[in-house]
Amino acid sequence: MLSILSRTKYRDLILGLALLCAGAALVLYPEQSMDAGRQGLQLCANVIVPSLFPFFVLSSLVVELGMARYLGQALERLMWPLFRVGGVGASALVLGLVGGYPVGAQTAISLYQKGLCSKVETQRLLAFCNNSGPAFILGVVGAGVFSSGTIGLLLYLSHAAACLCVGLLFRFYGNYTSRTVSHRSTSHFQATRFSTALTSSIKNSFASVFNICAFVLFFSVVIRLLFLCGIMDAAAGLLSAVLSPLGFNLVLARQLLTGLLEISSGVTSLSRSGGLSGQISMAAFMLGWAGLSVHCQVLSFLGDSGLSPGTYLAGKALHGALSALFTILLSRIFPFPQTVSSYLTEQAETLATLDAGSILPFFAASAGILWLLFLTASALAVKRAKKRSGNRRRYAL
Repeated sequence: MLSILSRTKYRDLILGLALLCAGAALVLYPEQSMDAGRQGLQLCANVIVPSLFPFFVLSSLVVELGMARYLGQALERLMWPLFRVGGVGASALVLGLVGGYPVGAQTAISLYQKGLCSKVETQRLLAFCNNSGPAFILGVVGAGVFSSGTIGLLLYLSHAAACLCVGLLFRFYGNYTSRTVSHRSTSHFQATRFSTALTSSIKNSFASVFNICAFVLFFSVVIRLLFLCGIMDAAAGLLSAVLSPLGFNLVLARQLLTGLLEISSGVTSLSRSGGLSGQISMAAFMLGWAGLSVHCQVLSFLGDSGLSPGTYLAGKALHGALSALFTILLSRIFPFPQTVSSYLTEQAETLATLDAGSILPFFAASAGILWLLFLTASALAVKRAKKRSGNRRRYAL
């Protein structure tokens, strides 16, 4: 099979047939496709734009104004021994854990394009800095799907712990000469004026969010068509047969495949079937893996940067496996003996039904708090640098 796909004419033939089938599906199911597109647009308007846009602007300002460089000076002794990444990588890690997908990855790529991170350091960052935000895990998954804030907290702790473990493992990726390269690049970096940085950050962030919405809309329609054509059910039947020793049935396999393609559709598809621990561990895996839709968003940011997606994809797969493992361990330490029906709602509400007015203030407050933390850390780093330079002049005299 691989040898056939390696040949250009056969690969083009297969892609042509796939596109032909996709066009036929759109013709056969026009109303369902339009309905899926409407849900995707509602999801973008109510959740994607208000949640990601403030953090995109924030992450861009952090890089453009040189805040990441000052923060790197303060956190160099923490980031380099743990992750073999310069201190500026802390901005990508923090924004990734708070802002959600794909803020962390975009910040890491911006650091590389500005010369603040070497190529090897950026590859390490991409493996573990692109994570789900607490609002999505605690609010949508915990409170919305499982009707339990405790389960949401358990999922977020597992998610964050797995992220750090992936970073510790990927510290061995590549060579160890990147630290000097990173320091040499940061010494020549010139911060942008605030007025220029603000306008460019807003324009570039809007373009990035619009790009993400395009992928969300596309995958919303694709997943609906795959179910309507029976392809998803056939694949779920094959997957359930393979994973039957692990207790997978057709419903669980269908949910897993949905989560592999699109994270929000996957977690909101979790139903009452199966045990609670299995549902929670599957949600943890979906959150760690992030879904093909998020991966396409990150790959669009990579563009012609020269960065390889290999470490990113390997890190997300490992993140999903570790998140599920940590969730199982934590659920045994803090057991939930109740039945699934006591935790799951009658029907998990889709993300598109969430009210943007209730989401935007939360994210705006989070962005403001995070911005204050960056300003404080930067001010301390600048004060420390001035103190050191003053001491050097005094000793020289």
